[in-house]
Amino acid sequence: MERVNNTLWTVFILTGIPYPLRLRTLFFVFFLLIYILTQLGNLLILITVWADPRLHARPMYIFLGVLSVVDMGISSIIVPRLMMNFTLGVKSIPFGGCVAQLYFYHFLGSTQCFLYTLMAYDRYLAICQPLRYPVLMTAKLSALLVAGAWVAGSIHGALQAILTFRLPYCGPNQVDYFFCDIPAVLRLACADTTVNEMVTFVDIGVVVASCFFLILLSYIQIIQAILRIHTADGRRRAFSTCGAHVTVVTAYYVPCAFIYLRPETNSPLDGAAALFPTAITPFLNPLIYTLRNQEVKLALKTMLRSPRTMSEV
Repeated sequence: MERVNNTLWTVFILTGIPYPLRLRTLFFVFFLLIYILTQLGNLLILITVWADPRLHARPMYIFLGVLSVVDMGISSIIVPRLMMNFTLGVKSIPFGGCVAQLYFYHFLGSTQCFLYTLMAYDRYLAICQPLRYPVLMTAKLSALLVAGAWVAGSIHGALQAILTFRLPYCGPNQVDYFFCDIPAVLRLACADTTVNEMVTFVDIGVVVASCFFLILLSYIQIIQAILRIHTADGRRRAFSTCGAHVTVVTAYYVPCAFIYLRPETNSPLDGAAALFPTAITPFLNPLIYTLRNQEVKLALKTMLRSPRTMSEV
């Protein structure tokens, strides 16, 4: 907790989220399991998509593989630091570490936002224009769209990090949160944060609102197309294909809107809401996309049978 020239802090203290002390060990083990299962689940999806030629040649599974990489990154940035909240001692983070955590969280978080939009557009083309789908959504185009999502995400993360940490931090150094995020860090700045708050609201608001609007528009068209399917089995399979995407999009956008797109408050609910995009959604993604996707389940079964088959030869 030293200062530079007695004015600027070189470390921050993360206060974490409030919890009953008697449940410290339980919470630590719980989030440790969440982290391990998140990494293993997303890694399994990555390996499955890469190993099955039928999957890694299709745009939807290219997006899914990249989403797994993003989920592993977000979980690694946030959850280990969250687990420290349930240990003894002061939870300090260097100034540079705080900058890096905020940048990478918003970089990967906005990239995830763009990926959800691309996946909705891909489902729209596959269901509403199935005959033109192979022409409209090629592997080359999907790779370019993914690259664009990475670039846009990195620009968004850099903008937020630069705007946040250009301010002087010479007052209290306790971040009332379990990781370095914009609203919690800005409260500690010893300067006017009006411009930062406005830019953050507009920037994140534009990203979240535009992506959500495009996803909503895609699914309105998808639902209309599904309702025109004559067979009940066809409608069921189409709804099943899109149901997983709707579930994770809801779990991602609602907490983000609650945290960033409302008047500044210091509510304990902020920490609870932030657990969804940082810990819960990355954990649920591989479960939802595996359990509700017949092609992924089939590829998994094939991959798990292959070593056994080879050993019998």
